[in-house]
Amino acid sequence: MNVKKYALARRDFVVAAAAAGTAFLSGCASSRPSQWEFLSERDAGTLKAICDQIIPADDFPSASQAGVVEFIDRQLVRHFRRHRSAYREGLERADSLSRKRFGGELARVTTARQLEIVRAIEQQDRMFFELVRGHTLDGYYGTPRHGGNRDAVSWRMLGLAEPPVLGRSPSEQKKRSTP
Repeated sequence: MNVKKYALARRDFVVAAAAAGTAFLSGCASSRPSQWEFLSERDAGTLKAICDQIIPADDFPSASQAGVVEFIDRQLVRHFRRHRSAYREGLERADSLSRKRFGGELARVTTARQLEIVRAIEQQDRMFFELVRGHTLDGYYGTPRHGGNRDAVSWRMLGLAEPPVLGRSPSEQKKRSTP
């Protein structure tokens, strides 16, 4: 048996394995897991632009700042499953319209141009606009436990007390509502 032959082959194997492991790990490091359950990063950006034109920031947070995009994303794998294709197609149409008019995706154009595109969607793609508008309002004014209305911002804006959460004692409710 030729020991040198096997040692060289073993050494080549170790070098190749190390190179493959490094390539694998560098690929893993660059592809971080998405925070989205249904939406792609691009779709989430487009949806954020639309939602923030429906409920923009003023003295209170905008729709996206209140967690509306997360709410819609979460619901698209749960209660809004039947609307998945409407969102995929509608968000693509919104980006397509923005690229055609302004040369860039909706999330990458100015706020004024986003408003122009959202107004065009409202006129040309009424069903999609109404779907997103309804879900935006659900996420902004609904219960925070579903991912929207982060920190109950809309309830505070309206001067409403947070409703009691089932399973909490009255003393736990008082602790939670006092700043």
